[in-house]
Parts: sequence; structure tokens; C-alpha cells
Amino acid sequence: PVYVPVEEAKTILVTEPREVVTQGKIYIKDAFIYVGDVNLGVHVIDNTDPVNPKKVAFIQIYGNHDIAIKGDILYADNLEDLVAIDISDRDNPQVMHRIKNVYKLVNQRFPENMPYHTWFECVDPSKGYVVGWIPAELDSPGCWTAY
Repeated sequence: PVYVPVEEAKTILVTEPREVVTQGKIYIKDAFIYVGDVNLGVHVIDNTDPVNPKKVAFIQIYGNHDIAIKGDILYADNLEDLVAIDISDRDNPQVMHRIKNVYKLVNQRFPENMPYHTWFECVDPSKGYVVGWIPAELDSPGCWTAY
């Protein structure tokens, strides 16, 4: 499991552009493209020149799976919460509102889409939220699923 500490999990930050890990939904607003990166956040791409789009920022939103935009507000899931982020100032998005406990947390006990009868490393909730899984060879994985 890949963890993010509880005290960092609900902090939404704007960082430098980065590579997409697991592409999610794509949303187009004005001259910008917003590309979800499952469990990690949203990539912001300036598409003013469609022949030469430029990555301009990454909005880190842990546990994110879906986005929508209306006006200048980006709506996104942040683990079990729904957040409304004002993106009118693309260099400084601001969380306007957070509705807590809207969603059921997924992927917190075992990897999604894993094969039947599989061993994996057990989750340690004291390390924080699980925001992903990395395939690895394990000497003593500890947990088993037969679903």
C-alpha cells in the first residue's frame, strides 16, 4: 500500500507539473484541460495553442477519482469528502467549501482489481490513508484474499 499521513491527506496544494501516473477523467474549460490522476489529483494544461499544449500545474487532491467544473469552481472528491475549489486564479486555487463524509472510502483494505486468491501486504491504518498500491514481490505478505 502507498500511504499519505492523515494530517496531509485533506490538504490541497498546487505544485509544479508532473507526469500522469494513472489517467482519470478529462475536463475542458475555456483554454485549459484538466486531467484527473487517480488518487493523486488534477493536472492543469494550458491549451491556448492546441498544437503546443503546456502543462502548467498539478493540483494535489489525495483520493481523487472524479472532477467536474461549473463556472470557476472545480468539484472533486478528496477521499471521503467533496470539495469545491475556486480556480479563477489558476496560480492560487482556493478551497471554498468541503462537505465531509459524502463518499465511502475505497481501496483501504486490499488492492482493487486484484486476481482471486492473492497474497498482499496488510494495510497498517496507523500509517494513514491508502492512496494506491504498488506491485511488488513480498517475502512475507501477511494478507490473503479469496474474493
